Amino acid sequence: MKDELTAHLEFFAELGVDGVRLEPDWRSRARRTEPPASAEPPDPSEPAEPPEPVHVFASQADALDALRAEIGPDCTRCKLHTLGRRQVVFGVGSPTADLMFVGEAPGADEDLQGEPFVGRAGQLLTKIIEAIGLKRSDVYIANVIKCRPPGNRNPEPDEVERCEPFLFRQIDVVKPKVIVALGKFAAQSLLQTNDPITRIRGREYKFRSAILMPTFHPAYLLRNPSAKREVWEDMKRVRDILSETP
Repeated sequence: MKDELTAHLEFFAELGVDGVRLEPDWRSRARRTEPPASAEPPDPSEPAEPPEPVHVFASQADALDALRAEIGPDCTRCKLHTLGRRQVVFGVGSPTADLMFVGEAPGADEDLQGEPFVGRAGQLLTKIIEAIGLKRSDVYIANVIKCRPPGNRNPEPDEVERCEPFLFRQIDVVKPKVIVALGKFAAQSLLQTNDPITRIRGREYKFRSAILMPTFHPAYLLRNPSAKREVWEDMKRVRDILSETP
């Protein structure tokens, strides 16, 4: 049976089929590969628990579709569903993108249309993407949380705690080479830091097998056009990393 399972998995690997794990540990910020030191060794007299199922998808697009279905169109995992949000804003773009952008949360336009970064800030983001020779459809765009907070306030810790694991799973499915964290909240949330965006902007961090670079949010650029020069420098570096990474 073991040999048959091994051969089966090798066959799917040759076809390029991607496996996506759905265990709770896999969804978390830190992927544990060893049991905690305090864990008791299993009692051989006790029946073994069946292993968690490994869901295998034919493509990354299928894996994202399954994740979207798992979240559901009317998610009630945090209090935002009671605070006026219209719909879940999942993510958009290429499921095999080398470049991923992560923002804070949907705004009013995004909540209306169900797609991240479609308002004025989103239009500027599209121009930034095009400036490095890509199209919006070439990248993947998502947010730390998927529902609009009332009045566009910052997401609260309990909201992030419930929703952020889905972002991690999006990252693990897409497998981007570079992640650009847009603005203070996204950068601080992903990096678990209180450092101001002015200090961490333009620096490169290792994050879930990708290089993460924080930069200013497009909405900030609309209020402070002089900062566009710094974002352009960041994006030129992103373009270089993409061209250098096999």
